[in-house]
Formats: sequence, structure tokens, C-alpha cells
Amino acid sequence: MMGNAAVAAAAPATARPIDRFIVTTALTGLAVMAGLIALEAPADRVWLLLIGAGLGIALYHAAFGFTAGWRNMVTRRRSGGLRAQLLLLAIATVLFVPVLGWAEGLGLTGISGTLAPVGVSLVVGSLLFGFGMQLGGGCGSGTLFTVGAGNLRMMITLLMFVVGSVIGTMHLPWWLERPGIDPVNLTERLGVFATIGTQLAVIGILASAVLWLERRRHGSVDRALMAPRDTGAVTTLFKGGWPLLWGAIALAVLNLATLLVAGYPWGVTFAFGLWGAKILQATGVDMAQWSFWTWDYPALALRDSLLVNVVSVMNFGLLLGAMLAAGLAGRFNRASQKPLSGRSMLAAVVGGLSMGYGARLGFGCNIGAMFSGIASASLHGWIWFACAFAGSILGIRLRPWFGLDQPEGR
Repeated sequence: MMGNAAVAAAAPATARPIDRFIVTTALTGLAVMAGLIALEAPADRVWLLLIGAGLGIALYHAAFGFTAGWRNMVTRRRSGGLRAQLLLLAIATVLFVPVLGWAEGLGLTGISGTLAPVGVSLVVGSLLFGFGMQLGGGCGSGTLFTVGAGNLRMMITLLMFVVGSVIGTMHLPWWLERPGIDPVNLTERLGVFATIGTQLAVIGILASAVLWLERRRHGSVDRALMAPRDTGAVTTLFKGGWPLLWGAIALAVLNLATLLVAGYPWGVTFAFGLWGAKILQATGVDMAQWSFWTWDYPALALRDSLLVNVVSVMNFGLLLGAMLAAGLAGRFNRASQKPLSGRSMLAAVVGGLSMGYGARLGFGCNIGAMFSGIASASLHGWIWFACAFAGSILGIRLRPWFGLDQPEGR
């Protein structure tokens, strides 16, 4: 979800004093936003705002990063971040598959998983996304929470992410006409228990492989999942430096809460295209000329207030939650202390555009497509994972040309 600068921003700093101004600003922002949403939208949106804030806090305090985790595995053969992600997928599988598979028997109506087609659009989109996240410095949620924590470079990435997403909505209908198959729901084909067993077996094989690679290079394995804390558990909980295990549990549980409240799992990037489309619409562009914005859900979202749109509301919560966490850690804006080079800003532009365009073609980012897709036992989530990792390797190879630093963090 984030890169080196973001990891540095989110590193534990329990000795630093709380930034009371930032904490007060974040809490005031959450209160104001909750009030506006309560006036404009159904009550569940307020809960989703708070769930989003919880996700922002967890992402920042655990420094839970897909981007750096993948890069560390590729360049340094350190697997801690990747193993944390695999643990996250395992926990989510155990939580989601029974709920979705037995929803009717459990009395849960109106809920569904994240399912998407498998085809050329998915492959190209996920490759582009993986490439872009290494240059942009973070994926969808990583971009959001680092912006919330005051990272100026990531604001460039976010702006370009929005631009790329809008362009992606223009081209997506053409890409969907390329070869592909309908969504594959593994739970429908295998049943609940077999799906859980199959996914856990795949996750176990992947975890064993990366452990073997790390031991082969270093002779030992980092205790990244439960790294010892510098302070007591309560202080760590509020001021950061969470073990990755805490982050994985929090993200999986809060995604399940999203499913139960919203009716579908956590997503991030649809809102970026929506924000861009609303800006264009406000300047007089007729979005009805674009096929994507005539489809039922996008058309409804374009007509409604952003305070009604679930993905946007959760993104606002995530931004403010990350800001709150950075204030509690006394590290707001810490990642922006060094001047930005031209090449670094160019990398943010290229990375943001690539991620935005790729997210639309690939039906989301590490969260919507991979995390929520695999948790929903959708085949497209696994294919997204493999293709985005391949694209990420290409992005890593190009990082030195942009003057980006070597991998660090988790």
C-alpha cells in the first residue's frame, strides 16, 4: 500500500509528543463529516465513515504496506511484509467465505462479495497497477493514508490517480469487449469448506516459498509479524508501531464490518474516477457521452452526493483516520521534510496515472481487487495478485532511473 517515504512516515515514534493541533483537526473533521453525512445520507454511511477511519488508523500505525512489502521481497529477499499480506488473506478467507456462502441461512440479505470477470482487461489493468504502485509510492489505500498523514509527494500521486481513473472509465467499455470469461465464484463451485481449504493451501504454499527464499539468502527469517514493541501495548495501540499481526487482524475484521454494513466488501478506487467525473461534470462536460457513466451504479453515483457514495465516504474516513494516527504518533508531515526532485515528481505522475488507469481496467486495487476479491473467493483476485506482482517487478527495475531510494521498511 505504500512505499519507502510512506514507511518512514509511519514508523513508530512513541517518544514523540502528540501533535494536539493535528489530532484536534482530525477529530473535528470526523465530527463535521459525520454531521454532514447524517443530514444527507442513510445512517449506515456514518458507521462506514468510522470504519474508514479505523482502517486509516490501522494502516498508519501498522505501516502495513503492499508496495514496500513486494519490493523488499524482490530486491532484498525479506518476506515479512509479504507474509503479513498472506496472513491477511488467510484471516479474511476464514471470515468472509462462510458469511458469503451461508448468507441466506444466516439471515443476511442484500450482501454480496467482490466478483469480476477474468480476461484481457483484468490482466492488462493489474500489470499496469503493479507497475505504477512502485513508481507512485503506494497503492490506492496507501496513497490515501499517506496523503492523510501529510505526505506532499503522495498528493501528486493521488491527483494523477484521479486523472488516470477518469481516462480508464472512458476506455473500459472497449477493454471489456476483449476476450474474457464471466466471474468465477469458487464458493459456488467448490462449497464453503473446500474453498476455505483450497485458498488456505495456496496461501500456505506461497508463504512457504517466500520463507524458503528468505532463509536461502539470509540464513534466517525476520520476526516481522510480531516484532517486539518498544513500549507497552496500550501506548503502542494509540501511538503506533503496531506489529504487522495487529494490522492484519484489524484490516480483516474492519473489511468484514464493511461487508456487513455496506452489503459489499471494502473498495477504494471507484471513488477516484467518480471524483474526477464530478469535476468534469461541474466544468460542463457531458459525462452521459461516456458509456461507463451510463451504467446503473456509476450513473447513480454521479447523480448522488459524494456523502451518499459508500466508497467516497470510507475514503474520507480513511484520510482523517490516518491524519489522526499521524497526530497521535507526532509524525504528521514527517515524510515531506526533504525537497522533492524533478524525477521523483515525474515518477509520482507516471505511477499515479498508471495506477488510476490500471485500477479501472483491473476492477480495483490491492484492496478492492486483491484483498476483497480473494476474501470473496473470486478467481479474479488471484489473477490480479499474480499479474500486479509481475508488473511491480518492472516498476522496481525502473525506480533507480527516477532517483528513487532503495527499499526499506516492511
